[in-house]
Amino acid sequence: MLHNALCITTPRFAPLEPLDVFHREAQPYDNRHDASLENSHILFRRSFSLDTCPEKAILYLTADDYYKLYVNGVFVTQGPTPGYPFHYYYNTVDITRYLHPGDNVIAVHTYYQGLYNRVWVSADHRHMLCAALYADDTLLLATDPTWKYARHTGYTGTRKFGYDTQFAEDFDSRVHEVGFERPDYDDSTWDYAVLRAHTDYVFCAQPTAMLDVYEIQPASVRRSVNPDGTATLNGDIGFECIGSLTLRAKGLPGTKIIIRCGEELDEDGCVRYQMRCNCVYEEFWTLSGGEDILVPYDYRGMRYFQLILPVGCTLREEDIRMQVRHYPYREAVACPTDDETLSRIWRLCADTMKYATQEVYMDCPTREKGQYLGDGTVSSAAHTLITGDGTMMKKALYEYARSTFITDSIMTVAPCSFMQEIADYSMQYPHQLLWYYRHTGDRQTLSELAPYCERAVSYFRQFDRGDGLLESVDTWNLIDWPENLRDNYDFPAKKPIGPGVHNVINAFWYGMLRDMDEIRVLLGKPTDAAYTGQTAAAYIRAFYDPEQHLFTDAEDTAHTASHSNFMPLYFGLDRLTGDSAARDAIVNLILDRGYCMGVYMSYFMLTALCRAGRRDLALTMMKSPDGWCNMLAEGATTLYEAWGKDQKWNTSLCHPWAAAPILILADTND
Repeated sequence: MLHNALCITTPRFAPLEPLDVFHREAQPYDNRHDASLENSHILFRRSFSLDTCPEKAILYLTADDYYKLYVNGVFVTQGPTPGYPFHYYYNTVDITRYLHPGDNVIAVHTYYQGLYNRVWVSADHRHMLCAALYADDTLLLATDPTWKYARHTGYTGTRKFGYDTQFAEDFDSRVHEVGFERPDYDDSTWDYAVLRAHTDYVFCAQPTAMLDVYEIQPASVRRSVNPDGTATLNGDIGFECIGSLTLRAKGLPGTKIIIRCGEELDEDGCVRYQMRCNCVYEEFWTLSGGEDILVPYDYRGMRYFQLILPVGCTLREEDIRMQVRHYPYREAVACPTDDETLSRIWRLCADTMKYATQEVYMDCPTREKGQYLGDGTVSSAAHTLITGDGTMMKKALYEYARSTFITDSIMTVAPCSFMQEIADYSMQYPHQLLWYYRHTGDRQTLSELAPYCERAVSYFRQFDRGDGLLESVDTWNLIDWPENLRDNYDFPAKKPIGPGVHNVINAFWYGMLRDMDEIRVLLGKPTDAAYTGQTAAAYIRAFYDPEQHLFTDAEDTAHTASHSNFMPLYFGLDRLTGDSAARDAIVNLILDRGYCMGVYMSYFMLTALCRAGRRDLALTMMKSPDGWCNMLAEGATTLYEAWGKDQKWNTSLCHPWAAAPILILADTND
């Protein structure tokens, strides 16, 4: 419905040719991005008059990189979910209830971040707003040069958080653009928008719902007065959540409130704003002298906050709110156990899936804010299972398929402008597609995405050394992360990988081939069972040690890491050894080693136990004090990136790749 609308922008962006930011990870990239365009908050307004209100008013809109929509001064929604230019999402928004007879105004706060990261497809010189308003199916107005624009000068921060993930939002309430969304705002000094000279977008309706955005009160706020007359407010939201702190305050013009947020407290009881996950959540709000309202644009993962108020500042506890945001969430599956410990772990996982599912499946909402393919084996499946809604998972599967315009092997993070490739993750794409089909019965998606699986298989097959095993795969061989949780895996996982074959990548390779054959059967197509069998036989010859009844890490070592054994158990390779003692030996190894793997790989370990007929042991291990119980003991309200805060140098305290218990407890299709 955007065919009647034009892509409008500012004169600065209008003539810029789009930059091609897409390339293989190892390929050198010529960065020609104009850094002065970074962190551009650009506002648009359009006034119009109605004799009578329509029965139905639908606004179709999108923006690059992002927008927040206001109608007659009221916040309505925000979006779109990230997308590639050739499949760029637009939203359909019913604004009927916001309109009235007489003068009306649509105001849109757009944002061009301009960073190469996992959040958006940005740093490509593309900025635009495109919108069309239909009243009772008749076009009422659309974006064109009659819209007015201004750059918001209130955002003065230049510091970056995370992995160049977002800018600090130091905000100056004295600037003219404050209140731009109100109907009575004077935009007479604004200029008229211009058209983009280069528009290569293909617009597609966003298939997922808009985010839920709402405010909650902090669980507690503690005020103290400092010797210099300033005041400090220390607050606790009550749990880790995703969003931003909104404030209402009054103070002397030019004075500043210091705002610090974080996921945990320091030893002195103040917020740890210099966070272990590589974010420094400290920002400054400059007051105007009147009553000011602060509503940050971007979001953070946080639980605690500290406000340092200048002398003469008034800010009441009731004027502090947490604006929470997440994908609409409804639990369709109740916790399937009465065990108190497992129930607490279930709740920890469920709350993480609620808050960490945003426009995409987040790996974490702080450091990266990216949608990682491998994480989805756990996170997207857990979210689909607990909500009964596969819409988000379907969208993610299509987004990874679209990334094959960069490489047939499928990108690790999509859609975004940060290029990363991890072979272990790409090989799980057929696995996720098959899981999605089994749980939704969506045959059309299975059929449409199967060719992308075939292309990925063909890509990796080029590294076959001749017997079905892969060597020197040209992208990351992750094995596990962080490296200190690989159980002393005896193969140097350098980047690029060196010569020789190793266990874990070839276990994933066999799993990819096996899953691909099952997809072919479901679609009535010929399998490649002979090659799959050849690969399995070569895997056993290369890695199985009949004396230990275990699998080794590589051909030239006797070391048997836990990963080298629960992965073949997960894919059923133990059954092909012909050794009846293999399964028990692997199970005993897993029990002996315990949590020597990362939280992500624990999914494969626990599921392997279930597939070996030892679900009882999987549940017992799940209750180990070294695993999820340690997160609970450390006060977690959402899942950690590692088993404990100090186990990884930059641990995120909201990381859904640890949600394996949902799949173990609720999924009967182990």
